[in-house]
Amino acid sequence: MKKPGQVLVDAARRAREQARAKYSRFKVGSALLCSDGRVFTGCNIESSSYGLTICSERVALFKALSEGASSFSRIVVVADTDELTSPCGACRQLLWDFCGDIEIVLTNLAGKSKTAHLAQLFPEPFGDHLFH
Repeated sequence: MKKPGQVLVDAARRAREQARAKYSRFKVGSALLCSDGRVFTGCNIESSSYGLTICSERVALFKALSEGASSFSRIVVVADTDELTSPCGACRQLLWDFCGDIEIVLTNLAGKSKTAHLAQLFPEPFGDHLFH
């Protein structure tokens, strides 16, 4: 039986294979774990109008939100890089807005990994706490 964390890594790896990375050839996959145990995956999808490209983390998050999920505990991000690939600024902001200080597991195809919380990767975030 696989460890719970490995199930998420495997799901993110499978999602990565669906990436539409025609321009960059940089495939990324994510698996977002909901507090109720559901898993939503995402892959990056590029557009010829590069500004319309969307990252794997946002795809997974938007899928989860569109299915009614509202509480999240962990996201795994997988890329084929020597140095682990961290969520971009836009993804960090959206993860903060909808997931809070979620656990983030960065891993590559060679099995190297690092775990951090979003607050470590995104210090002093902009958020709804500023509006109160």
